[in-house]
Amino acid sequence: MPHYSDIQGGADSNGQRLSRLRMRRRWTQQHLATETGYSLAAVKAFEQGRRSLDRPAVILTLCRALGCHPTEITGGPVVPPQSDHEGQEAVAGVAAVRRAILRHGRPARPTELEVGEVDLLDLRKRTAEANQQRSAASFSKASGTLPALLRDLQVAAEVCEGDDRRTAFGLLTSAYECAMQYLYKLGHVSDATLATERVVWSARETDDPLRILATHWYDAGEFLSIGEHEEAGSIIDGALTELGRIKSPGPEAVSLKGAFELKASLNYARAADGKSAEQQWKRAGRTAEQLGEDRNDFQLHFGPTNLAIWGVSLPVEMGKGRLAVERAEKVKLPEQYSPERRSHHFIDVGRAHYYNGQREEALGAFLTAERLAPQATRMHAGVRETVGTMIRTQKRGAVAELGIRLGVV
Repeated sequence: MPHYSDIQGGADSNGQRLSRLRMRRRWTQQHLATETGYSLAAVKAFEQGRRSLDRPAVILTLCRALGCHPTEITGGPVVPPQSDHEGQEAVAGVAAVRRAILRHGRPARPTELEVGEVDLLDLRKRTAEANQQRSAASFSKASGTLPALLRDLQVAAEVCEGDDRRTAFGLLTSAYECAMQYLYKLGHVSDATLATERVVWSARETDDPLRILATHWYDAGEFLSIGEHEEAGSIIDGALTELGRIKSPGPEAVSLKGAFELKASLNYARAADGKSAEQQWKRAGRTAEQLGEDRNDFQLHFGPTNLAIWGVSLPVEMGKGRLAVERAEKVKLPEQYSPERRSHHFIDVGRAHYYNGQREEALGAFLTAERLAPQATRMHAGVRETVGTMIRTQKRGAVAELGIRLGVV
């Protein structure tokens, strides 16, 4: 069993990056505390790595004070350790995915062979396979699938006409969503933002009102991630208004409405408005009752199960570990739920236990998440920061072995 003092090197913590950003502005720790409203003791604990700096709301508060982007605190793209061969393969595919995304909107200039091989049924099958790989958190497989798929869909969208053209753009939208999630999970935030723009643009070409509205869920997320809560709220409210105008909405529209209500609750949670976050979550609960089933329309999960999962993640966002653990005990995850989604739930449970000082329970939840989806767990910023903090303050045990796999020590 390795002792932390025996482990050489290690990745920077969020606190170390925060310290450098503060010193770059020639601020004292007291100045940063005054600007953010946190205590001097909290700032010192963050910078010294004795307190996990993993909550987005806290990071965004620090970013607003320091005038920086959240990734300047959370770190750049994840670099898996050399021993993580699948992680290395996943990262190796980023450049090819980026190239395919950059080519969006440019003439495809297809060869005669490419034009002759356009097959929408085959493209639909390949797009579904790419999304299955993403749901399974098989990032190494997705990295090999996405570049050629995006190229072939770009060709199809350019050469097809009429209904076939709209179908091609619908598949292209889905593939861009897959690429966006792949890039985001690997920490390539700027590239993921670019992919989100491609998602929104492609959806407009489908002429499908619900498909177009669904992309606003991701668009709102972009503003939410940088603390632009008013702008995110405006996008969410606009989508909910449009959905409210639909007479006799079908399951797709109801599911989409619930997804936006959950996004609204997250926006309030990140803005430290716990009361409004809870109200929106309960509103989504009424929508889930109306829907009566779990659905995954437009790759946006919603239904009773997802509502229960968000009932755990929202308190975690606000640092309310006891409430999150209490709700987690009532969550029943169906076996058919994707490994990525199930692992994310256990990551939230682990963080909630950590906030309660229950380190063994936290480690157990993180290990469960890792068994379900190794790559997604090891590349999760919150896991990496929390485990790193546990190692710095606990120094020995199974947590150090997990830290090695994460590449944080």
